[in-house]
Amino acid sequence: MANSSKDNLIPTSNLPLQDRVAIVTGASRGIGRAIAIHLASLGAKLVINYTSNKAQADLVAAEINSSFPSHTPRTLTVQADVSDPNQVKSLFDIAEQFFNSQPYILVNSAGVSTDRNINIADISVEEFDRILRGAFLCAKEAANRLKRGGGGRIILMSSSIVASLRPGQAPYAASKAAVDAMVKILAKELKGSGITANCVSPGPIATDMYFAGKTEEMVQRNIDECPLGRLGQGEDVAPVVGFLATDASEWVNGQVIRVNGGYV
Repeated sequence: MANSSKDNLIPTSNLPLQDRVAIVTGASRGIGRAIAIHLASLGAKLVINYTSNKAQADLVAAEINSSFPSHTPRTLTVQADVSDPNQVKSLFDIAEQFFNSQPYILVNSAGVSTDRNINIADISVEEFDRILRGAFLCAKEAANRLKRGGGGRIILMSSSIVASLRPGQAPYAASKAAVDAMVKILAKELKGSGITANCVSPGPIATDMYFAGKTEEMVQRNIDECPLGRLGQGEDVAPVVGFLATDASEWVNGQVIRVNGGYV
C-alpha cells in the first residue's frame, strides 16, 4: 500500500500539475478523496465535488489547504448531482469563475452502484440509467470545457467487474463496459484538441460503497481471489490517476487501465 495521503502533501516547486485546475467528482470520500489529495500533492488546484456530504468535503479541502504555505485557497467544494446536466454545467462554470482559469483535468469518480446483487430481469430502467448517466454527462461537459492545446485530461473511473462478469452484477458491469467503450471513442473524437481520455478500472477497493450490502464471507472471497491477498485502498489507485493527469502520460490515450492487484 502507498504512503498515507497526508504524508504526500509536501509542497515543492516545479510540480507536474502546478496550478492546473482539476475537477474531481465524488471527492468527499473513498477513491475520490484519495485522488483529490494526490492531485493536490502534484500541485493542482482542486474542485472537490460532492453530492450530499458537505462536512466530509470540507474536511478534504481543509486537509489540502493546510498543507500549503499560501493563504490563497487551493480548493473549492461544490455540491452537484452529476446525473443532472444543469448541475454538471454549473460545476464547470463555478470552477472557471473561482480559479479564473479553464479546468485542465476532470476525474469522474462519483460512483453509483446497486447495494445488492440484482439480475437483469429485475432491475428498473430508472436504476440502470442512474448508474451510467453521470459518467456520460461529465465526459460530455469536459470534452467541451477543458483547456485545449495540451495538458487536458479526461479520466473516468470504470471497474474491473467488466472483466470478472459476476452474476447479479450485470447492470453495473454493463454500465462500466459502456464507459470503457465511450472513453476509447472519445479519445479519437478529441483529435487535435490536445486532450486525452482514459479509464482507470479498480478492483475491489475498501470504501463505504464497496462494503454496502456485503457479508464478511463476500469480502473474504474477494480478498482470497486477489494474488496480493488484500482489498485495494484509495491510495493504490490515486497515483495511477495522478500519472494520467500529468504531461508524462500524453502518449497514453483511449486506454482502460486496470488497477486491481491481479484480481482479474
